[in-house]
Amino acid sequence: MRIISGKFKGRRISPPGNITARPTTDFAKEGLFNLLNNRIDFEGIDVLDLFAGTGGIGIEFVSRDCSSVISIEQNDKHCAFIRKICTELKITNLTVIRTECLKFIATCHGSFDMIFADPPYELSQIPEIPDLIFKHKLLKPDGLFVLEHSSKNNFENHPNFTDHRNYGNVNFSFFENK
Repeated sequence: MRIISGKFKGRRISPPGNITARPTTDFAKEGLFNLLNNRIDFEGIDVLDLFAGTGGIGIEFVSRDCSSVISIEQNDKHCAFIRKICTELKITNLTVIRTECLKFIATCHGSFDMIFADPPYELSQIPEIPDLIFKHKLLKPDGLFVLEHSSKNNFENHPNFTDHRNYGNVNFSFFENK
């Protein structure tokens, strides 16, 4: 896993063997961030990274000078790995919270400029995630929510859906407040 751009560009992050997360592929991550570069100004935004896994996406946002990144992950080993990488890279604006993501969504009182969610593809509640994000008003008025999912999910009929992109087996659906 490598950091695509920003102040940590080119750094490689190698998760240990006990990490069970499926990191977003470098190919898909590069495609996503190329799209995001044309849509948002990263500097100074607040980001929520749900189902953070290895932390690669959150670190990409930090590398691009986002103000803060909150990474939500349930697995202790994954959280420890993200914290270890933050210590190694001297990252101080990424906070790891160990909790179940859907529970966090329901109890969070903040709002974010950018929300990224990469749930396990087999999670049965994937279709509910966009509704929960908008129900709990986690996205700022001009914010962007990106959901990574498999090809078996289709969000084109969701009222906040704006775009879909596919990179191999990785699908990204984009949502905005309307």
